[in-house]
Amino acid sequence: MDRVRAEALLEGLVAIPSLSTQEETAAAWLAEQMAAVGYARAYVDAAGNAVGELGATDAPAVVMLLGHIDTVPGAIPVRVECTEAGRVLFGRGSVDAKGSLATFVVAAARLGDAWARAQGVRVVVVGAVEEEAATSKGARAIRARFNGVTDPVPAVCIIGEPSGAHRITLGYKGRLLVELTATQPMAHSAGPEAGIATVAVELWNFIRDLAARHNGEGVRAFDQLMPSLRRIHTDTTADLRDRVTVQIGLRLPPDFNAVALAGELIAWANARCNGNHAPPHALPEAEALTWSYAAGGLEAELVLRGYEQTWRSPRDPLLVGSFLAALRVVAPAAKPGFVVKTGTSDMNVVAPVWGCPIVAYGPGDSSLDHTPHEHVHLDEYWQAVLVLEETLRELGRRLSARA
Repeated sequence: MDRVRAEALLEGLVAIPSLSTQEETAAAWLAEQMAAVGYARAYVDAAGNAVGELGATDAPAVVMLLGHIDTVPGAIPVRVECTEAGRVLFGRGSVDAKGSLATFVVAAARLGDAWARAQGVRVVVVGAVEEEAATSKGARAIRARFNGVTDPVPAVCIIGEPSGAHRITLGYKGRLLVELTATQPMAHSAGPEAGIATVAVELWNFIRDLAARHNGEGVRAFDQLMPSLRRIHTDTTADLRDRVTVQIGLRLPPDFNAVALAGELIAWANARCNGNHAPPHALPEAEALTWSYAAGGLEAELVLRGYEQTWRSPRDPLLVGSFLAALRVVAPAAKPGFVVKTGTSDMNVVAPVWGCPIVAYGPGDSSLDHTPHEHVHLDEYWQAVLVLEETLRELGRRLSARA
């Protein structure tokens, strides 16, 4: 796996469309590529994930490289352009996060199956499905499989997300999605009745004010409760009722009481819609909670879903220490950096359950995620491959010494 072949793998993967829930073709192609470059086992699992493994299945330690193969919508012509800063690959997923996934595949392949067996490690590379959806189907399937019974809990995990070749991501904010649908009898806009859209506006204003009270002044972004108005739509149903639907996303800071927040939302809906629902005792991560209301002509449904708790990792000596050692070898002039992100990733799904050392790593500028200009510098991609290869080599040494 030299640089030419590594770049061909990335470009080939980016060229295959793989929207969330439509990853089959890309997953099958990537499994074939992993088999071709020497993975001991390469396959598409029952969830649709592309999985490649190096080392013995009964190795003492599992090193999990958990990337994702799905992308958000938006067709960007796949092309390589020569710029003053070097060659650049454009395409949807080049940064988020096929660049990271290809880095995983190439770096592990450069070490090979014989290396993994000699070190007593089992390297598992996963291109997970539906990371860009609230379901995180692929990561949940891998989490359920590597549960300490079916397969060992990983000794370490690296999540495939753009951090830059010389930076390591230590954490991601949590998430909660709030959705409201409300209807009332159709009325003329010149009449005295308030339009149905006002219900959605009132909910947004309530959440925005709640966040402002929580955040106070001078609080950095990672520690803020951050609401975003994702969608609002009004229409009229076939049975002549005016309807509004709204979705509000909440990014949750560390140590935040999301159950208490849910209680405040239920209290607001009870007051606004003349209800008497009790607040929830917990927020299940993979299920939606729904409350229905009917007050006079107003009917409403409030839904909370997509809950993920915030996660921040310490700078542990095993995993972070291995990255720092690798950076000193591969890029001695670089100054390593540590970041936390205001979005979510599959780290939020697996870290609370596995409890192992975990970080996110991959080439690319995350500010280009989901944008029309998504692209990755191929020099940085190759640098990330070399850094991860050396990190895995160092991890192998350290895990072998522990065994």
